[in-house]
Amino acid sequence: MGILRNLSECFTFYTKPAEKRIPKKTVHVRVKMDCEGCVKKVTNAVEDFEGMESFVVNKSLQRVSVTGNVDAQDVLDEVRGTGKTADMWPFVPYNLVAYPYAQGAYDMKAPTGFVRNVPQAVGDPKSPEMKMMVLFNDDNPNACSIM
Repeated sequence: MGILRNLSECFTFYTKPAEKRIPKKTVHVRVKMDCEGCVKKVTNAVEDFEGMESFVVNKSLQRVSVTGNVDAQDVLDEVRGTGKTADMWPFVPYNLVAYPYAQGAYDMKAPTGFVRNVPQAVGDPKSPEMKMMVLFNDDNPNACSIM
């Protein structure tokens, strides 16, 4: 009797469809918003999104941030459904890249304090320049103690 029950559980396990579980994350979308009407239109599109825990619509940065169990492409499609021009947020904070003035990274249209996320700006962690930067970093417990 116990063997048959275990056997039936094995078969029901394989016949049930796998539930798609999306991990909690924050999705940033760049949206062209000119007025409060645009902000309201984007807010209405995002506020009832399934799996969303919180959202922030920032008109000055032209960015919508959605936090929760959401898919990035679904959020982008929902925002594009309002008729606004939207794409994924292509910028990273200025202080997180090693070479912010590398070709393609510095963008005049980027918001203040942000540069484009390109591979040339990141830098190789094994390069001598990056090793020297970490050597004198205040957050490094093994840093030089002369400072």
